[in-house]
Amino acid sequence: MERDLVIIGGGPAGLAAAIEAKEKGIDDILIIERDKSLGGILNQCIHNGFGLHIFGEQLTGPEYADRFIKKAKDLGIEYYLNTMVLNMTEDKTITVLNENEGLFNIKAKAVICAMGCRERTRGALNIPGTRPSGVFTAGAAQRFVNMEGYNVGKEVVILGSGDIGLIMARRMTLEGAKVKMVLEIMPYSTGLKRNIVQCLDDFDIPLKFNYTVVKIHGRERLEGVTIAKVDENRKPIEQTFEYVKCDTLLLSVGLIPENELSREAGVEIDRVTSGPIVTEAMQTSIDGIFACGNVVHVHDLVDFVTMESRLAGRMAAKYIKGELKKDGDFISTKGIDGIRYVVPHKINPENVEDNVNFFMRVDNVYKNVIIYAEHDGQIIYKAKKPMVSPGEMESIKIKKNVFENIKSGEIKFGLRRA
Repeated sequence: MERDLVIIGGGPAGLAAAIEAKEKGIDDILIIERDKSLGGILNQCIHNGFGLHIFGEQLTGPEYADRFIKKAKDLGIEYYLNTMVLNMTEDKTITVLNENEGLFNIKAKAVICAMGCRERTRGALNIPGTRPSGVFTAGAAQRFVNMEGYNVGKEVVILGSGDIGLIMARRMTLEGAKVKMVLEIMPYSTGLKRNIVQCLDDFDIPLKFNYTVVKIHGRERLEGVTIAKVDENRKPIEQTFEYVKCDTLLLSVGLIPENELSREAGVEIDRVTSGPIVTEAMQTSIDGIFACGNVVHVHDLVDFVTMESRLAGRMAAKYIKGELKKDGDFISTKGIDGIRYVVPHKINPENVEDNVNFFMRVDNVYKNVIIYAEHDGQIIYKAKKPMVSPGEMESIKIKKNVFENIKSGEIKFGLRRA
């Protein structure tokens, strides 16, 4: 089977990319989704707060997804559900499996990777203790409660202050559970400030910084956890060990971009983000393979996923039509002085539209700083920020004419005291 554009993943990233590519003149598009419905993680995110940037109103996750699902269907975009992509090669041959067609290959002119991300599990944390029921990732608990109709516990401890964990603190409280505390090993939250206020402060749920779980107790069902304060090296302090009775432990300890397929194809991966190294066109190191959304780097807001994915859809359409420039020097980007990473990683000025939107995360909490971008010792952008935090992604736009003047070299992004 041959297709012009194959999109792996039918969540918010894949849907936005498909719609944009279709509207830019690509008719032969196929979305491949492993779940039983389109929409991805948004289907289980029944809280509101989605769509403020894209639609100017607050929507729930399913409402936000439904707008894109309806548009994709109205445009006649083809999609496979309950279909797993097993392999992707450098020449854009995709091996696919489902119960209707069995095992088959698709040769694509272009591929957009929109596989999203997954949660870190208990196995990644190596928490000692028994293996009772009652230990969940926050996202798994969210699906059980919001989609399957199961209440996962009554006395809850949450490890990690990621956004899903914060939202589940509120959700479990509304379901009648007692959320005893949220523990965060870092001295700052890894979630959005608004979620701390709306999900913890409003319900008097304590957030303990520099704390972690050091042991799990219980045989059949979780009976409790031992918690401890950590030192500056994040090692538990034995004198602070404390037993907390609970029947449920939710883990919200980070998200990992789903890039097994990308790695198998030989796509170059950023060691900081665990996502592909991408250009201004969201193209990976392999010609014709693009990536967008949480498979590139973990976003705070689905609105930003949508914006990034629309760009990937537009540029994939240009690639298929032969309009995407391949020649010319690339400008590389680098994070320094408090900036952990910058996306995109490379810029070809020939392909820049009106501007380039750079996304980045800082490595600590900083107050009264200036985010700057410099090339060859010259400041090309700066903006004052009252506070920046690792839990909230920063973004800056640099106009096209700036890149036309630079042409090549490296742009460094960093922080300075205001």
